[in-house]
Amino acid sequence: MGEITPEQCRAGRALLGWGQDELANRAKVALKTLVDFERGNRSPRDATLGSLQQALERAGVEFIPENGGGPGVRLRKPRAGRKRQR
Repeated sequence: MGEITPEQCRAGRALLGWGQDELANRAKVALKTLVDFERGNRSPRDATLGSLQQALERAGVEFIPENGGGPGVRLRKPRAGRKRQR
């Protein structure tokens, strides 16, 4: 698992239609920690970053590594018969 960026975190939430409180709750991370991270005011511990990334991935966000165009996110194609978690 790579290191999630504040931009990827915000974009992942936007793809899911989640507010910061939703992600903080699902990742079991303090809301202030998430807010500070997304603003670039804090570099959380690796475990915290991992929790944020895992919560977004469980809901269908895929993280795209740096490939010359910058890191990014996208929604995973839903599997047949399976609905995306909201």
